Amino acid sequence: MAITIEIDHRVRTRTTKSATKVAKATAATPVVPQAVKGRIRRIKWAVLIITLSVYYLAPFLRWDRGIGEPNQAILLDFERGRLYGFFIEIWPQELYYVTGLMILAAAILILVNALAGRLWCGFACPQTVWTDLFLLVERVIEGDRRDRLKKLGAPLTLRRVAEIGAKHACWLLISFATGGALVFYFTDAPTLVHALAHGEASVSALAWITIFAGTTYGLAGFARDQVCTFMCPWPRLQGAIWDPEALTVNYRDYRGEQRTSAKKAAELRSRGEQAGDCVACNLCVAVCPIGIDIREGPNFACINCGLCVDACDGVMTALQRPRGLIDYESWRNIERGRRGEAPVSRLIRPKTIALSVACVALAAGMALMFAVRTKGAISVQHDRSPLAVTLSDGSVRNAYTVKLLNKSATPHNFVLTAEGLAATMAIVGGKAGQPVTVAADSSESVRVTLTMTQPQNVDVRFVAKDVSDNEVLSALDRFVVQ
Repeated sequence: MAITIEIDHRVRTRTTKSATKVAKATAATPVVPQAVKGRIRRIKWAVLIITLSVYYLAPFLRWDRGIGEPNQAILLDFERGRLYGFFIEIWPQELYYVTGLMILAAAILILVNALAGRLWCGFACPQTVWTDLFLLVERVIEGDRRDRLKKLGAPLTLRRVAEIGAKHACWLLISFATGGALVFYFTDAPTLVHALAHGEASVSALAWITIFAGTTYGLAGFARDQVCTFMCPWPRLQGAIWDPEALTVNYRDYRGEQRTSAKKAAELRSRGEQAGDCVACNLCVAVCPIGIDIREGPNFACINCGLCVDACDGVMTALQRPRGLIDYESWRNIERGRRGEAPVSRLIRPKTIALSVACVALAAGMALMFAVRTKGAISVQHDRSPLAVTLSDGSVRNAYTVKLLNKSATPHNFVLTAEGLAATMAIVGGKAGQPVTVAADSSESVRVTLTMTQPQNVDVRFVAKDVSDNEVLSALDRFVVQ
């Protein structure tokens, strides 16, 4: 069976119907989701609390790195050119570590999508988390969906103006707290808090806080479903990675159709006629933060948040019918249900196994790279003009610039030697065999010459041995005879 899945661009508005639910639509209103209770909603609240707690509190975690080093556990320090993450310290030259972590995160995201669709979007995406928080403020101040719909376009009163003012004041407070917390990751958080409290913060810090606050205020307060449907690239990628075996939010139409009211369904069943479990209450649409109708089939705009599952389960429980009319179910099982076949769980399949192996391999590779990571680095540059100098006695001399890099917070002494050839090494301005001191968090360039009495083209390995911890650094180059 061929399936065409599209994003319905009409999700930006929702049709308001009369109380009888049979009159034609009379107005188009913005998406105003209704509050819902249930197990999925409780999970979403828990994820919201955990993610916001991590976001706001992480900059204040401390990590002792020694005297003169920043003690903030997570810090992107532009002044020092460092990315700190607890015991990890990444230099600009080591951004391949960040690239590796981003590739690993992308692989995990694709694995999650193969297992449960847009689960990240529905539960942990920053847009979803802050939108939920803004909606909570809106409901507390203005009431639930029905109350808010009544107030749309209604004449302004003093009470209404006070509600709007209080709502936006809370939104702005959350937005500035969000912008400030993000800036905390780029500077010492307690210091910036003290500066903000005393009006001593820099113009740059205030500007970035305002920019981030404005972004949060605009996206979570006003854009909301448009971000998830039109601005985010993830829905567009669904066309390439959508998996019919993934546990996504789906409507069991073979059980729910034909839709009719609860009273009408009872009458049909009393006469022995077929009636669907869906009572056309439209609560699944009312609670959807995107404003789509999941009963119309798979939709890329669906963020897999599961709020419609809670709404439908509540209705089914009240009508004493089995839950799961809308549920996390694979599209293949929906097709099997239409044919009267039993559902089959295929979470473990070649695709998910391959993705899991890839994630484990990437994680193991990153862990191995960190395990063998050194505190220093060495690089060698051969003199180009001239490549070699022939001395009066027939011997040949090559000159090199050896650069030693010390990534640690303490000075280190390196003894430099050359291996792989019979040559005399000399250090310009120093003495061969004498340690070369490299200051903390810096580099040192050393001019080195190698002289061969019986010259030949041969590889040479420069070795720098750390006197303090016996760590060995090496770099390969070439001895050239003209």
